[in-house]
Amino acid sequence: MSTRSEHHTVPLSVLLKRELAIEKIERPEIVHGQASQSKKGEDFTLLKTECERVVGDGVSTYSVFGLFDGHNGSAAAIYAKENLLNNVLAAIPSDLNRDEWIAALPRALVAGFVKTDKDFQAKAQTSGTTVTFMIIEGWVLTVASVGDSRCTLESSEGGIYYLSADHRLESNEEERERIIASGGEVGRLNTGGGAEIGPLRCWPGGLCLSRSIGDMDVGEFIVPVPYVKQVKLSSTGGRVIISSDGVWDALSAETAYDCCRGMPVETAAAQIVKEAVQSKGLRDDTTCIVIDVLPREKPSTALPPPKKQVKGMFKSMFRKRSSESSSHFEREYNEPDVVEELFEEGSAMLSERLDSKYPVCNMFKLFVCAICQIEIQPREGVSIYAGSSNRGKLRAWDGPFLCLGCTEKKEAMEGKRPSGDTAAEVTSVLFNYTSLWVH
Repeated sequence: MSTRSEHHTVPLSVLLKRELAIEKIERPEIVHGQASQSKKGEDFTLLKTECERVVGDGVSTYSVFGLFDGHNGSAAAIYAKENLLNNVLAAIPSDLNRDEWIAALPRALVAGFVKTDKDFQAKAQTSGTTVTFMIIEGWVLTVASVGDSRCTLESSEGGIYYLSADHRLESNEEERERIIASGGEVGRLNTGGGAEIGPLRCWPGGLCLSRSIGDMDVGEFIVPVPYVKQVKLSSTGGRVIISSDGVWDALSAETAYDCCRGMPVETAAAQIVKEAVQSKGLRDDTTCIVIDVLPREKPSTALPPPKKQVKGMFKSMFRKRSSESSSHFEREYNEPDVVEELFEEGSAMLSERLDSKYPVCNMFKLFVCAICQIEIQPREGVSIYAGSSNRGKLRAWDGPFLCLGCTEKKEAMEGKRPSGDTAAEVTSVLFNYTSLWVH
């Protein structure tokens, strides 16, 4: 996905139609291995294959892989590992078919990340964690990430793709601007006399990341809203590497794939960790998960793709989606032997990430908070658009809706507090929303 002209966003309906037409519903084989070397004991992983959900009269399976790199203690990483998946699944209606379920994942991941952060902060513990979280359903990979762990894919055709974003302030100008606009400060550690050292950090707190789960002591403009990317592999599969920053500080993606080419997944993960530690030393917890997504008829021990140059790393991470029509893609994408991008979004604004213009009906219920999933009375629900600058289009019935607690969380993350005109607008939305359902 190096340039706009080379790769396009493909409507999910087109890909699923094509998949049905050529009878490639057969599910891939998923094999995985992990390795780590610990310095602080704050890295945790979640590896779940063959998860089941009921679809009509049958059962559909999916796999989940997560890497949680904690800081300032391990509590946030452990909590996210134990609760994030359930929070994501709770945000997806239970009656969706396969293509609707896949299409619902990006919004559900946003809701699940924010709920996990909100619930953990309620425990008043100050640790935080990065999260890289991947769900594999058939040949579709959906990755959500906050922080600086990274998920990469090498397809069997040889291309290397970045499926996560880097939320380090040092490398992400967009996030620096967002934090400053929200009321935070970004700068290096001041040692006195005007001397500054180390990476760019957010103050107060001094965190060098702009997004995480937890970290209640560094200001709520350090947000838990994840970058989400969804791709569909060709039927020839690929290899995924999910690693903490201990690996990526030492190795490029190309080097990581080169050093383990042809190895089984367990050996590959151990080799990547070994190469990283040899290169930089064990400065931090260093963890690696390797996943092979393979057609059933192929052996599960090795992928032999040719090397390809990594292009436009940060451009491809934050590239906007294209908007070509579905009929165009039906004509253009007749051959399935490429990785197709289905969804990509990184905005930190919940009103954008939970937008009601959504293809899945009943994704957001009127009397259920879109984030924490609790039931809300009509007079208690606040539209996700409350406080929007586009006041002319703000309507009381424009959902999804948030409970009061999640509304406060949203406002805090966006550097706003209900006061003055904003408070009046929220009150107006509450009143109109109540009137709409009473009358």
